[in-house]
Amino acid sequence: MHSFKRAVHKHIQDNSSLYAFVTVLFLMGVIFGAVVVNSLSFAQKEDLYTYLSRFFMQALDGSFAERSEIFQQGFSHYIKYIMLIWLLGLSVIGLPIILVLLFLKGVVVGFTVGFLINQMSWHGFLLSFVAVLPQNILLIPAFVFITAASVSFSIRIIMQLAGKRTSVPFLHQLFSYTFVVTAAGIIVLAGVSLEALLSPPLIKQVIQWSTS
Repeated sequence: MHSFKRAVHKHIQDNSSLYAFVTVLFLMGVIFGAVVVNSLSFAQKEDLYTYLSRFFMQALDGSFAERSEIFQQGFSHYIKYIMLIWLLGLSVIGLPIILVLLFLKGVVVGFTVGFLINQMSWHGFLLSFVAVLPQNILLIPAFVFITAASVSFSIRIIMQLAGKRTSVPFLHQLFSYTFVVTAAGIIVLAGVSLEALLSPPLIKQVIQWSTS
């Protein structure tokens, strides 16, 4: 356990500037997503809110998906995302795509929270707090972690292709990279579990309170 903590600490320390960059990139995505809400037309907002209202009615009627189904869907989605990032990190051309994917993750979070608050005011804030925050406490750091590791590995490949030698064997670098991504994947798994367990009852409580 101590060796694992030391390895993680060393990885973050060695790539502190990269972590700062990808964190800022994600936050820019969040801000952009929130700004996009204000650029929507009235008709577009009405269409989205109509869809959201149907979801509220389903939740009140007890038509929520089972927790096991929510977990399976979330796990399937995120494991594919993690595998894609891992594969992109193995290629030189995947570097910009990795950064775009993280930015889009931020856009989705920013847009979701921004739309709920824009349409439902205080109730929207509470709903975003219980629907978006719990799992993202774990998911966002994991995505930043995975992105930084993938970008770092991709940069190392570029440097080696450019003829710059390294004292660390490639297989050792690949193992370390895979280990870091796997560790982040475990954090994602915990976030999906949190989403499946906490979000449905909390969302239902907030909807009942806001419609009463």
